[in-house]
Amino acid sequence: MEILVVISVFYIAMFVVLISQVFFKMNQEVNVEDQSAPSVYDCSIDPSVLQHLKEIASLIENGAYTSEVRKIYRAMRLTMKLRRKLKASVLSAFLKYALAPGSEVHARLSSYLPQDRHDIQVDVEMPATEAKHLVPELVIYCYLLVLIFLIDQNKYNEAKACSSESIVRLKIMNSITADVLASRLYFYYSFSYELAGDLAEIRGNLLALYRRETVNHNKLSQETLLNLLLRNYLHYNLYDQAEKFRSKAHHFEALSNQQFCRYLFYQGKIKTIQLEYTDAKDSLLQAAQKGPTTAVGFRIQCNKWAVIVHLLLGEIPERTLFTQKRMEKALRPYFELTNAIRVGDLELFRTITEKFSVTFSQDKTSNLIIRLRHNVIRTGLRNISASYSRISLADIAKKLNLDSENTVDDAENIVAKAIRDGAIDAKLDHANGWLVSKATGDVYSTNEPQIAFDSRIAFCLNMHNEAVRAFRFPENLRNKV
Repeated sequence: MEILVVISVFYIAMFVVLISQVFFKMNQEVNVEDQSAPSVYDCSIDPSVLQHLKEIASLIENGAYTSEVRKIYRAMRLTMKLRRKLKASVLSAFLKYALAPGSEVHARLSSYLPQDRHDIQVDVEMPATEAKHLVPELVIYCYLLVLIFLIDQNKYNEAKACSSESIVRLKIMNSITADVLASRLYFYYSFSYELAGDLAEIRGNLLALYRRETVNHNKLSQETLLNLLLRNYLHYNLYDQAEKFRSKAHHFEALSNQQFCRYLFYQGKIKTIQLEYTDAKDSLLQAAQKGPTTAVGFRIQCNKWAVIVHLLLGEIPERTLFTQKRMEKALRPYFELTNAIRVGDLELFRTITEKFSVTFSQDKTSNLIIRLRHNVIRTGLRNISASYSRISLADIAKKLNLDSENTVDDAENIVAKAIRDGAIDAKLDHANGWLVSKATGDVYSTNEPQIAFDSRIAFCLNMHNEAVRAFRFPENLRNKV
C-alpha cells in the first residue's frame, strides 16, 4: 500500500513539472511574437481591410490601363462592402501605399484625416513604380475614400472642402474608366453639401458639370448629374424649374438601374405637383417595383407618394401595399388616411391630418393631403347616394360634418358639382331641398369594365416595351457586322 502511495505521488510531481514547462515555453513565444510583430497591429490597423484596399487599387490600375469598365464597377462594389470598416489609421496606411508620401495629393488628403501618435509608426512598403506611374483614376479613388470616411464621421465641412478639391482635379480627366468614378464622386459631392445645408451653392457648378459631361458623351455621369440637379430643385420646392430642366435635358438611357429608379421617382413627384396624376402613378409604381430590395427607405418614399396619387385619382390602394415587410410602421399614417377617405368621414380625416401633421410635413405631402379633402366629401356623397333614395340637404351637411356657417347652401353646391362631374347618379329637388338618387343599373352594361381592362392592358404592354428596350448588347457588335 505504501508503494502505491509513493508511485502516485511521483507521477503527480512529474505532471506538475511538465505543466510548468509548457506554460514557460508559451510565455516565451508570446514575448517573441510581441517583439517581432509588425507595426500594423500596434496601430490598430485591420490588415485584412488594408489588403483588400490594395487589391482594389490594383484592380483600378488594371482597369485603367486596359480600359475595362467592368473592373472599375467591381472595385466600387468591393469598396461599398468595406465602407463600415474604414478607419483613419487604415486610410493613412493606404494613402502611403497608393500615393507618394511627399506629393501634394498625399499631403492634402492626409490633412483631412485625424492624426495621432500611432500614425507615425506605420511603415507601409510601396513599390517605386507606384509613385512614378500613378494613374489618375487611383488618385480620384483616394479622394472618394476620404470623402466617404468624412461623411460617415459627420465632418461635413471637411467633406465639402475635400469634394470641391476632387471636382477640380476631376475636370482635367476624360476617359471611359474615369466616368464610373466620376459618377460616384458627383453623388457624394452633392450629398456632402446637402448634409451641410448648403445645397443651393453648387447648383451652378452642377449645371456646368452636366454641360461638360454631355459634350464629352459620358453617359453615366450625365445621368447622375441629371438626378442630382432634379434633387437640388425639388429640395427647395422649385418644381417648375425642375420640369423645364427635365424636359430639355438629354434623353435618359438608363445605364444604371439605380439612377433610372431615382429619375422615375423625381419625375413622379413633379407630375404629381403639376396635377398629372396618371403619369405620376405610372412613374412612382415603376420606381417602387424596379428599386433594389435592400433600398427600403427609397421604396417607402415611392409608396408614400404612390398612395397619395391613388387617392387623388379617386382610387383606394390595395391593403397589401401597406403590409409589405419592413414598411408597416412607416406607412401607418397613410393607411389610416386611406381608411378615412374610404369611409368618407370628414371629421376623421381632420383628426388624422392633425395627428400625423409632422410626418406629412417631413415627407412634403402636406399640400397634397389638403387636396384630398374634396375626395373625402365626394366619397361621403357617394355612400349617402347609395344608401338613401331621398335625403335632405341638411342631413347631408350633418353627415358630412361640414364646418361652415351656411351648411345647407354649401351642401347644395357640393352636391350639384358632384352630379355635374358624374360622381353620383342623382338629381336635386331645389323646391323641397332634397337629393333624389336614381336607381343603380348594371355596371356591366356600361363602358366601365372596358375602360378598366384597357388601362390594365396598356400598363402590361408598356412594361413589356420597356423590358425589350432595356436589353443590352455589346457596343462593338454593329461594327463587326
